[in-house]
Amino acid sequence: MDNIAEGFGRGGNLEFIQFLEFSHASACESQSQLYRILDRKYITEEKFKQLYEIFEEVRRMILSLIKFLSASPMTGLKYKLRQKEVSAPNSKTSKL
Repeated sequence: MDNIAEGFGRGGNLEFIQFLEFSHASACESQSQLYRILDRKYITEEKFKQLYEIFEEVRRMILSLIKFLSASPMTGLKYKLRQKEVSAPNSKTSKL
């Protein structure tokens, strides 16, 4: 969740996608850790399946968002703000 929030806060789709990829990798890592705790019998097979499926759903959602953002023509808020600054320069600029 923190990676997703940080990526969104960067204001650009490419950075957001990068942080979504980190989040996807973390979900995969969590699935791997589930196998270890199952092997050590800290959880039941039923609980393992339940938790594994939750992470699988999270992974699918993250990948869908990455796919959507990758196909989107929008570049992100920080680029939109920069375009506004370029199209409406400050009227107090000094003239040489």
